[in-house]
Amino acid sequence: MGTRYGVLHKILVSPAPRSLLVIGRAIAAGIRGISQTFFIYFLSILLNIHLRWELLAICGVLATVMLGGAIFSTFSLIVASIVKKRERFMGIGQVLTMPLFFASNALYPIEMMPGWLQVVSLINPLTYQVDALRNFMITNQASSADLLLDFGVGLFAFALLVVIATKLYPKILY
Repeated sequence: MGTRYGVLHKILVSPAPRSLLVIGRAIAAGIRGISQTFFIYFLSILLNIHLRWELLAICGVLATVMLGGAIFSTFSLIVASIVKKRERFMGIGQVLTMPLFFASNALYPIEMMPGWLQVVSLINPLTYQVDALRNFMITNQASSADLLLDFGVGLFAFALLVVIATKLYPKILY
């Protein structure tokens, strides 16, 4: 077994439900995302980029980043549970996440996309995370209904991925 599986093996034999292990990993990813958020804010100061500095806006950014980090961490856990080998996981992870990025509204407005890509963008959780981040950091133009939709889609995606990851999370490693 070696040291590679030592800590994971100890966690997997604990009496904790698999769903809590999955959610714990998601929370850890969300917290790592918060540290990156502070770096982005610091960089915006250095580059003289005007962002919204109201407390509510910053709290919204942190909540959005935590939810997004949790979603992609859980998605990665699903891929890792299926693939099993680290080298394959890294390649497959990129093959899956990059299209999600390009099929969101992060680079182009949805209205400029071809019809089929607009449909993909509308079911892509990253689209809603980008909307929320733009609103909280830059525009302040979204209504509470828009933000409710953004967070609703994110929470739904997270819950769905937690269920899938819980089923796929390894029972025990030998």
